[in-house]
Amino acid sequence: MDDTRLTQGLPDKDPDASVGADAGVPTRRRVLALGAVTAGAVVSIRPALAQTAGSVLNCEIPVPDPGRAGSYIDADGKVVPARTRGAFPPSSRPFKGEDVKRAMASGSTLPGTESERSRAYVKYIRRLQRGQGGFTCFASLQMPRG
Repeated sequence: MDDTRLTQGLPDKDPDASVGADAGVPTRRRVLALGAVTAGAVVSIRPALAQTAGSVLNCEIPVPDPGRAGSYIDADGKVVPARTRGAFPPSSRPFKGEDVKRAMASGSTLPGTESERSRAYVKYIRRLQRGQGGFTCFASLQMPRG
């Protein structure tokens, strides 16, 4: 902006502005400004995505969700009343997203569980629905990472 225009009260005009047939064509100044804004957005989005990926792996999934604490999980991953024969007691602590993702992908066991119990817990986690504790974490584990 020209300082003399400010002091003289004249309107601020872009010296690169086009008139007539070229009015829809962006000026060099506008293109450069847009490039600077876009580059800044890319720089700020990448760390945010990295942070999101990290937080997804650190999110937690309780088994079962707090609304059904004390209930057992049967071999099919369904919540059943406490002390149901053949069912597994609830986990003493929630599982980290990273552990759940690994167990779902490779079939490894969840921390602190034996094979059958881990399979039942993973089936329970796969059945999570919106509104249940751990659903958001589970859903975010399903999102492809780029």
